[in-house]
Amino acid sequence: MISEYENAKTELLMARNPSCRKFFEKNKDFLELGYFYFLNDNLKKAKDCFDKVLDTDIRAHWAKFLIELIENNISYYPSYFELRNFLEIDLDILIKHFKGEYVEKIVNYSDFMSSINPEVNKFIGRVFINNNFKEYGMIYFKRAKNTFYNDPELHFLLAQEYDTEGKLDYAINSAETCLKVLPKYYPAEHLLVELKDKLKNCK
Repeated sequence: MISEYENAKTELLMARNPSCRKFFEKNKDFLELGYFYFLNDNLKKAKDCFDKVLDTDIRAHWAKFLIELIENNISYYPSYFELRNFLEIDLDILIKHFKGEYVEKIVNYSDFMSSINPEVNKFIGRVFINNNFKEYGMIYFKRAKNTFYNDPELHFLLAQEYDTEGKLDYAINSAETCLKVLPKYYPAEHLLVELKDKLKNCK
């Protein structure tokens, strides 16, 4: 049976009628309540909620940083693991809630965030690709090559995307680069065989 908390959380993440706010208030779920206010553009109340659990909840620590970044008023830095665990998830949530202005402000700090975690541009690119903003996704994948070239997953993702675009030569090159960085990486080996077969059939 789905709990009342899960129902409220689903309403929050699916942007349904926000009756979930009362549930979060009643139960002092300050992290979830903060995200409710965040997604409803009340950034001050969102930060107030995150402050209540800032020292005990790493996600609240991250979420407050994200709002400060949007407001261009950063008072502390996120950790490597906060960027790894939460950036992609929250960008996806913001895109699905049509918060394009917030997304734009966040990704404008990609170079800064990459100085903490060099995978940041890859995370951003993957979010855009998964939300069908292919052009923007490829821009950030290519930027990722400049910040963390020896990331095998990045080259594999590039190979997949070039394949969907029908750019087989580029896809093969990216798959081969992936295997130079990480030999015997099975997904890339398998993809490379498929790509070479496609290229052969095109000739």
